[in-house]
Amino acid sequence: MARPEQVLVLEPQHELKFRGNAEAEVDCLSLFSPGPFTDVVTATLKLTNPTERNVCFKVKTTAPRRYCVRPNSGIINAGASINVSVMLQPFDYDPNEKSKHKFMVQSMLAPYDMTDMEGVWKEAKPEELMDSKLRCAFEMPVENDKTHESESNKTVSSSASSVKTESSALPKSSSASLDDGEVKKIMEECKRLQSEVQRLREENKQIREDDGLRKRKVTSVAASHSSPMGTSSMRDEGLSTRILALCVLLFVIGVIIGKLAL
Repeated sequence: MARPEQVLVLEPQHELKFRGNAEAEVDCLSLFSPGPFTDVVTATLKLTNPTERNVCFKVKTTAPRRYCVRPNSGIINAGASINVSVMLQPFDYDPNEKSKHKFMVQSMLAPYDMTDMEGVWKEAKPEELMDSKLRCAFEMPVENDKTHESESNKTVSSSASSVKTESSALPKSSSASLDDGEVKKIMEECKRLQSEVQRLREENKQIREDDGLRKRKVTSVAASHSSPMGTSSMRDEGLSTRILALCVLLFVIGVIIGKLAL
């Protein structure tokens, strides 16, 4: 008895096409050429159930080690569709060798009281099974695809580099303007500190001159002689400490200005 006609609608109907990787360069004369099928290549098989019954299906191939099929079996509800991904595994491609690989989509109407799909397939009668066969075709990458892909990669890389340049230039200009403002403030502070140091030096000089006059005038009482000396020495120490601190501060500010200038 002849098998019933396939109820599922297959897209494509007769041939699964696998196009090689456009980035790979193929040299048919070289035994060491990587070929266009160095990566996994996927073809999509769409199965549509136009009937009012659920349909069980299986996808089989003559080269099970070369392909990975997901899903390779299942149930398609009435009026529904499913996409089956057929993934060709990497292999050494020979353009002179024709592909003999084939696929078969086997189907049957799902029983109304189905509970175990594996059991249904085992108990199915030959006259209940429907099948469709597809051949495989390996296609070389088109030159236009290579050109388009290389141009798109160049465009993306140039856009990324321009964005990177602009983003790096903006913070640099803003930091440069901030450094100029900081330099102006530090220069003004240095001038103020220099004038302060000069004023303290003149004050210290005046105090020393006054102490010299005091020493020459006071000669009669030892107590009155020692008291001004103690006071003046304490004032000298205080002024010397302030002058030393200001000199250290000027040195630190000078170091900062030197780093900013570099």
